[in-house]
Amino acid sequence: MKTTRLLARAALIAGSFLTIPTAQAQQPAGFTRTDLQRHDLSAPGREAVQVRVDIEPGKAFGRHTHPGEEIIYVLTGTLEYEVDGRPPATLKAGDVLFIPAGTIHAAKNVG
Repeated sequence: MKTTRLLARAALIAGSFLTIPTAQAQQPAGFTRTDLQRHDLSAPGREAVQVRVDIEPGKAFGRHTHPGEEIIYVLTGTLEYEVDGRPPATLKAGDVLFIPAGTIHAAKNVG
């Protein structure tokens, strides 16, 4: 990674088990979402979606939910997660986090 643009990428791979297909919305500035794979599961009407999300330093996802579970793996950087019902968590490269379906959460790249 070039030091001239210290984009402390807090990238994550999230596997969401969705009950409905997701529409690819326009990406907000500071975020890059790359769909890696999408497969139907053995449970009818369910699919697994694996994405990589690159978040620029200081950028945040506001409070939101997903219709399915979210599995986070941090590739680089440091993420701060707020998950309802839990104390805030700071994740660094190699850390993982599981967020149950419908749980309100937010994330910020803090380095």
